[in-house]
Amino acid sequence: MSSQVHSHLHSWSLSLPVAFALALVALVYLRGWLRLRSDFPLRRVAAFMGGLFLLGILMGSPLSTLDHDLLTAHMINHLVLMAVVAPLVLAGAPGLLLHALPARFNSVVQNSVRSSASAQRLLRLLQHPVFCWLGATATVIGWHIPAVFQLAMRSRWWHDAEYASFLVTGLLFWWPVFQPLSSAREWPRWSTPLYLFLATLPCDILSAFLVFCGRVVYPSYLSAPRLFNLSPMQDQQCAGALMWVSVTFAYLLPAIVITIRILSPLDAHSQQAERVALQRLSSRSLNGSQAEVL
Repeated sequence: MSSQVHSHLHSWSLSLPVAFALALVALVYLRGWLRLRSDFPLRRVAAFMGGLFLLGILMGSPLSTLDHDLLTAHMINHLVLMAVVAPLVLAGAPGLLLHALPARFNSVVQNSVRSSASAQRLLRLLQHPVFCWLGATATVIGWHIPAVFQLAMRSRWWHDAEYASFLVTGLLFWWPVFQPLSSAREWPRWSTPLYLFLATLPCDILSAFLVFCGRVVYPSYLSAPRLFNLSPMQDQQCAGALMWVSVTFAYLLPAIVITIRILSPLDAHSQQAERVALQRLSSRSLNGSQAEVL
């Protein structure tokens, strides 16, 4: 193993503000869960904490430094943020964070949102599947435009903004997948597998371009250290292939599971029961006792 690779693999560094923020979110979430633990099983906690843990790993592990030398490492970070961290956080019912706050504060916030027509329109827009799909797709394609990509490689600020946008649009993207079980709004359940399938197409096009274009798309990697004996072209092809395979599994496997659940009457009944329970909790929150939960 070369000294460069060795130094990268031992460069673990999570900044104190980031570590404090992650720990604070975890503690607030646990406080909210303790108030409603009878309604939310431990698997919810495991999912949310797993998402926070992976986020901390990405931000403090060697992957955060390797992405300037290897496009493959850069791609791993993006894929984990959008396809692993985001769905884990949503599966953990992040609305439980609100339960750590005073009930009066939650009631005031909810009443303010419900009484504001502009806030209601914004919420409807942010939850609309077309907006969520376009937001995630634009983020993936936009940050891989060579000029924009190089900007993020040269500027720490733009690099952090890039990662934040992948996480935020990842949460938006997965919201319509989790939303039918947690909202009173009705979206046709059969539309979710189609939504996930269509999301693979832009990623397939981008990954195929990286694999078969026959040239190095991002010039910064031409002068990067040769780690793991990979040439810039081999690194780019590896990154494209990784995206191709990972996105296919990350999106199509849930689509298959959801399709099976749609076709299962027993599972459909359990989904309806969960939706009714969540709506009951939501209605109680309007009285100031609880906040609406995902």
